[in-house]
Amino acid sequence: MAARRPAGAGTNGMAAKRIRKEIADLARENLGAITLTPNESNIFQWRATLPGPTGSPYEGGVFDVDIRVPDDYPFSPPQLQFLTKVYHCNIAHTGAICLDLLKTAWSPALSLYKVVLSLSSLLTDPNPADPLVPSIAQEYKKNRKKHDQTAREWVKMYALPRTETIAPPPPAPEPAANRASGSRPRAIQRPTNGDPTPPPQLAGTRRSAPTDGAGSRVGEPINLADDDDDVEVTGDSGPNGTSSAPRRSKRARVGETAANGASTSGGAGGTSADDVIVIDD
Repeated sequence: MAARRPAGAGTNGMAAKRIRKEIADLARENLGAITLTPNESNIFQWRATLPGPTGSPYEGGVFDVDIRVPDDYPFSPPQLQFLTKVYHCNIAHTGAICLDLLKTAWSPALSLYKVVLSLSSLLTDPNPADPLVPSIAQEYKKNRKKHDQTAREWVKMYALPRTETIAPPPPAPEPAANRASGSRPRAIQRPTNGDPTPPPQLAGTRRSAPTDGAGSRVGEPINLADDDDDVEVTGDSGPNGTSSAPRRSKRARVGETAANGASTSGGAGGTSADDVIVIDD
């Protein structure tokens, strides 16, 4: 039988004092995987989490329980409700709980911690003799294998602990050296100094190769080196008769390449051994 509250006793103040004492006692208890904490803004509202007992059909699940403490606590039992769905003959689909400790077997000597331990024992050992869901109680007694299989399926659907997924870090930026090696080179734009006239193109003139005193051609390999001896400075006339900037020309001879000293000549449009190529830049 539940204890009767003394007449004229303070309600909220006495309950708050008792709750504060239980909070201090919880600091010395070993709860294991069970959690039991009051609301930060209201000590009359608590939240508990119960791990599924090992060896039971509820193993692997985590069950949330809401706890409301009445104003006349501890003379009245707390009100508990499962927030996680449980396939259990003593727990309704709404979360209501059928437990003697929360009804006629309540005593002011009990605490919230002891009530939560009783709930954990109820998951291990249901009480089909005093069921809240008679159909589940009948299945528990007549077809235990099917009952346990359904209970495990409910754990997978409703009671598995939530795991936070961590997003993979973004890929590291590609080094500038790699980007430069894989990209196409950009065209180099020469400064024009405001003059839209395109730069002069390289031009060449063909001249006769020199001969020695016997009339034989003097053969030399092509030499495009920028020597002072082979540089000629010429000037072009501008559109108004003025002289433009001097141009530098490079002279190269096309010589004989045959080992016996004989001369070679190109085909139509080719270059003969008597020619000298002058390149103007």
